[in-house]
Formats: sequence, structure tokens, C-alpha cells
Amino acid sequence: MLVSNYEALPFQDTSLDLLVLPHTLELSYDPHATLREVQRVLVPEGRVVICGFNPNSLWGLRQSLRRRWDDVGDFIGHGRLKDWLQLLSFEVESSSFGCYRPAVETDRWLQRWAWMDSAGVRWWPIFGSVYGVVAVKRVHGMRLMSPAWKRAVPRAASVVTTASHTASKGME
Repeated sequence: MLVSNYEALPFQDTSLDLLVLPHTLELSYDPHATLREVQRVLVPEGRVVICGFNPNSLWGLRQSLRRRWDDVGDFIGHGRLKDWLQLLSFEVESSSFGCYRPAVETDRWLQRWAWMDSAGVRWWPIFGSVYGVVAVKRVHGMRLMSPAWKRAVPRAASVVTTASHTASKGME
């Protein structure tokens, strides 16, 4: 198990294909620096999967009203995250939201609010309490080379002869 600071990952430049950040940006002291570090260690066309709490949800409303989650930092909105990723030359490949139920403590109340998960997907999809984003690091002007074993072997052109109606009229 490797434990490190989010803002200083112990990996070489362009050495990783995939990074998964489960609620990392909320716990980071400097989320911008964390994303810059992700950009540094990912190879071109590498992917990052980011999970986070949505401030525009029932859980986000609860956090702003009660301030009970002192150990959890600021929730970063989906739109703001997409802007930050775009500034770092990432392209958002997919996004999804989930968990539309309010944050309750008992299983009984959690089951009472179960209808909100199906209704939320249909009626207010961007207000899920959590989101997941998959982004791809794009490097402009870069052409990726495929492995030698994947290259197609050029085939020799074959000659196909056909008879034409106009050619046969001249022979009569």
C-alpha cells in the first residue's frame, strides 16, 4: 500500500495509464494542484476517474446548512470540475450522477426514500448526491504509435478482369 500526498505523487512524468480519485479532491488541501499532478503523471490518452460529492444535491444542501462534515472539505461542483479539467487539456469522456435519496441515519427512512433514486434519474439527473467523471488527457500535436504486432500487413493488389458490354459490341 502506497501512502502519499495528493499534490506530490511519487511517480515519474507520463508514467501511468489510469488514475482513480475517489473523493480525493474534497479532501485535498489544494484541488488545483492535485489535478495538475494528475496531468503530470498521466501518459497522453491516459484516463482519470474522479468521484465526488455534488454540492447541488440534498447532501450538499445538508452540508451547507449543518456543517456537520468538518472532516470533508468543500464539495466541488460538476461544472467547475469540467472547467478545471478543460484548462489542463483533459476531455471529459463521460459523466454520471447517482444517489438521489437524502442522507438519513436509519435504514427505515432510507427505504422510505427509495423512490427518489428512480425518479431522480428521470426528472432531476444533475442533482444526484455523487458524480463520477471519466476524462482523457489530450496532448495536441501528438501521434500515438501502435505496437508492431498490431500493424496491418500490406496486401498485394489483386487484378480483377471483367467483361464489358461495350467491348463485346466492337468485336462483332
